[in-house]
Amino acid sequence: MRASGTFTVEEFAPAAVRLPEPAVETAVPVGVATMRKRYDGEIGGRSVTLFTAAYDQAAATGTYVAMESFEGTLHGQGGTFNFAHSGTTLGEGREAEFFVIVPGSGTGALTGIRGAGGLSIDADGTHRIWFDYEVGGSVTPGGGGR
Repeated sequence: MRASGTFTVEEFAPAAVRLPEPAVETAVPVGVATMRKRYDGEIGGRSVTLFTAAYDQAAATGTYVAMESFEGTLHGQGGTFNFAHSGTTLGEGREAEFFVIVPGSGTGALTGIRGAGGLSIDADGTHRIWFDYEVGGSVTPGGGGR
């Protein structure tokens, strides 16, 4: 089943992270941030996100990796779950995208959720998200499935 919606970023807060010494310097700085998002549409609710990126602002080039914890509804079915996503930008457009619902992370009516999805940003700045998912079965953390 597919659920789609839009989201807004309500908070983006850079986070200090102490990396092991000696530091490794690269041509693109690495940063960590936390985010809070709000979802509307067939996907309704909120998420909190741990966001890591290596990004060059001037060239609009880089890659991000995010882990989100979602609380809300998909097609009116309520619960929570985690999903991970990443993508690369080279000035314009996105490539090398990855998006997965974390198996075994669902609760409530979303227990047993599994699947994938995607993100896109319209020319007007609207952020879109979709999940292609199934609910049910016996997915357990650390292994096993249907």
